[in-house]
Amino acid sequence: MSSVRTTGTAASLDGRPALRFERRLGSSPERVWQAITDPTEVAAWFPSVVTWTPSAGETFEIDGQPGTIAELERPRLFAWASGEERYHNELRPDGEGCVYIFTHAYDPKAGSIVQYASGWETYLNRLEVHLAGGYLSEEDAHAVAPQLQERYTKLFGNESPDNTGIDAKSARAE
Repeated sequence: MSSVRTTGTAASLDGRPALRFERRLGSSPERVWQAITDPTEVAAWFPSVVTWTPSAGETFEIDGQPGTIAELERPRLFAWASGEERYHNELRPDGEGCVYIFTHAYDPKAGSIVQYASGWETYLNRLEVHLAGGYLSEEDAHAVAPQLQERYTKLFGNESPDNTGIDAKSARAE
């Protein structure tokens, strides 16, 4: 299990339970921006079809639900919301690459912190492979899901009564 990377930490966003992932990527902020905002590129690593342009204030549809682009500062900040969920993407230049910080304020009624952390880890892995010019299928990406769930259960401890795990230990393991 040592090859399974867990980069998520418990956080909050706008006073809501959230997960925060920070990864150093070998691609420029402009390249990562393209991969997280262009619908064609998003389709290579993210399971949902997005219909945004994107532009600030734009409304779009994702999984049959309405969404809104909340913040947009090319190529540094991209935030959007759909239903109870909030998604915040930040890119910081770092040498020839960048640091990518992704925060997801999730609805604890829809899933546990362990489920969300494991899921996002697989999609961020797919993003990294995409940025390197490869392709990682959703099926192959999820092959490590049991190990990720085990690792995140150890990191966050038992789930709290409201299903957020925020009152449990929040640590980062590499």
